[in-house]
Amino acid sequence: MTVPNRWLLYLYKLPTAKGAARLGLWRQLKKSGALSLKTSAYLLPDTVEHHERLQWLAQKVRDAKGEATIIHVTEIEGLSNVEIVQQFNQARAQDYEALLSTLNKLTFKSKKKPNAAFFAVHEKVNHQFEEIRKIDFFKCPRAQDVQMLLTRVNGVRDKSKSVTSVLSTKKFQGKTWLTRPRPEVDRVASAWLIRKCIDPKGKFIFGAHSGNHPEAIPYDMYEAEFSHHGDDCTFETLIKRFGINDEALVKIGEMVHDTDLDDGKFSTVECFGIHQVLKGWAKSGLSDHEILSKGGDCFDALYQQLKK
Repeated sequence: MTVPNRWLLYLYKLPTAKGAARLGLWRQLKKSGALSLKTSAYLLPDTVEHHERLQWLAQKVRDAKGEATIIHVTEIEGLSNVEIVQQFNQARAQDYEALLSTLNKLTFKSKKKPNAAFFAVHEKVNHQFEEIRKIDFFKCPRAQDVQMLLTRVNGVRDKSKSVTSVLSTKKFQGKTWLTRPRPEVDRVASAWLIRKCIDPKGKFIFGAHSGNHPEAIPYDMYEAEFSHHGDDCTFETLIKRFGINDEALVKIGEMVHDTDLDDGKFSTVECFGIHQVLKGWAKSGLSDHEILSKGGDCFDALYQQLKK
């Protein structure tokens, strides 16, 4: 963690009668992640973004007939820069503690069948967590505790969705499917499965961010519907979401899972060799499309071997 040596000190004074303006300013400063040093004095790391926000807040104070000053400082008497960072982290730790309390209750409720109220609270906590992370300037260690609990609750949510929501392949014909470049075993196997069972005429493109291709269906990408959910790899997610009942494909899913996640869940080894071949093709300069095509041939052969 890099400890900054420049800070923005925000000082303000509002008329006594301006209670509403004072409350509104306090809320804005809290939302910005500013550290309260004492009454009417707040501190933020010296960045362009923070400076612009404080300038806007200073103007709000002046509009309310008050006074506001922004000072660039390198030292706060009585506090080292390390101690200032510690105070920022302590403030964020309090924010994370509030989320942990809610998440612990959600974890207990997840032992029962999740209902609409469960999902509503889950979405709210996810949003709050992202908002806190925006003002967690120095990576408070407490964030990891929240992330771990969120992962558990997310797994419950995704498992529930996979069980209750089976999709029709009729709505997924002739689509463009997007995944990350240099595909490896889960992405190649999933592309093969899509062409075999879901969208035979589907096209595949590659990119790092789904937002750059709004027309495409992302898979095996962060926050994509068709990706890792709970302890399932993307191949397994596709099988469950489209209700594919084929013992050979389920077995391939187990093989892809063990290779991609390397957790030994199904004690299979067959796809480790395919994985190494795919990586070798990537190193030899084959294009992403060529890797999908050649990798698809591998899974075709594996499927024929497993099919009874």
